[in-house]
Amino acid sequence: MKIAVGISGASGAIYGLRLLERLRSLPGVEIHLILTRAGEKTLFLETGRLSADVKKLADFSYPEDDISCRLASGSYPIDSMVVAPCSIHSMSAIATGISSNLLVRAADVALKERRKLILMVRESPLHLGHLRNMTALAEMGAIIAPPIPGFYNNPQTVLEIVDHSVDRVLDLLGVPDGQIRRWQGPR
Repeated sequence: MKIAVGISGASGAIYGLRLLERLRSLPGVEIHLILTRAGEKTLFLETGRLSADVKKLADFSYPEDDISCRLASGSYPIDSMVVAPCSIHSMSAIATGISSNLLVRAADVALKERRKLILMVRESPLHLGHLRNMTALAEMGAIIAPPIPGFYNNPQTVLEIVDHSVDRVLDLLGVPDGQIRRWQGPR
């Protein structure tokens, strides 16, 4: 399975990092990473991780200005793309087809080729323009999956809260992962 992961500059870089770590641990997953410059900065500010370290979690990584790379073409088959976290800027550009960088172009390709596109939109509160762009994306086939924690499994750490949202994305991707904590009913 070929999965493209985009990390934008929105707060919540841990979601993209954790998704990469989880995907890396699974057999048969080929990871293509697009890390924006703003994403690199946010990643370092929030996690202390350098972009070079994060790029090692992917099989392939591309600079955001490399619009001639394979992910910019519908002829290169990927199965799915996730933008984690997805800034409002990136979401809005994807919604309106403004392919100003590789992350947005790759997402646009996923939509036009009817491939799965999952956006972990990180913003609150949302104004009407944000909601209209989300509606447009949902109508185009994108899955809007904000990282909203569930507390029914009684998380004890920040990582367990992060993993709840990452687990949901792995399910949406159709990637089997035995680490996923599922609701089993009340104890």
